[in-house]
Amino acid sequence: MSYTGKYSLNSNAVAQATYKLLEERGITTTHIAELVHFLQKDYSTDLTVEDCIVHVEAVLSKREVQNAVLTGIQLDILAEEGKLISPLQEMIENDEGLYGCDEILALSIVNVYGSIGFTNFGYVDKLKPGILKKLNEKNDKDIHTFLDDIVGAIAASAASRYAHRKQAEREGATTPPLD
Repeated sequence: MSYTGKYSLNSNAVAQATYKLLEERGITTTHIAELVHFLQKDYSTDLTVEDCIVHVEAVLSKREVQNAVLTGIQLDILAEEGKLISPLQEMIENDEGLYGCDEILALSIVNVYGSIGFTNFGYVDKLKPGILKKLNEKNDKDIHTFLDDIVGAIAASAASRYAHRKQAEREGATTPPLD
């Protein structure tokens, strides 16, 4: 197949596919928002999960985030179906400790939101709170090698977005930081 210069994909279709795949894998914006709340509750006692959903949705609206979600979930699905080449199949199937491509893909999400996002990601990746614990449970059916890191990265990014906006608010900024 050669590129003819006529390729065009509707951004709304990509966004819809992202939400659909997350839902099919058992992930809701509320699950991710609960992780954001976990990360930020000690710094903002008035923060609600509903507030966090706004920031999760803002992160999910970014095309580079959608691309990472679609790519990572597709790789997990292919691993579940046994359709990857060996030894990649076994590495993803077993979430091998030395296989770091799942974290690298997740870091492409976090990279959009700066150093706070990186530290938040490392923290939730280590602790595995909330939905991340469930995603990391090994069974004979589901593979979430990429998805657990992607969900953690979305939460870390949303927490970073919230923190940046909260700081700007404290400083009296008239416009919020760029997304």
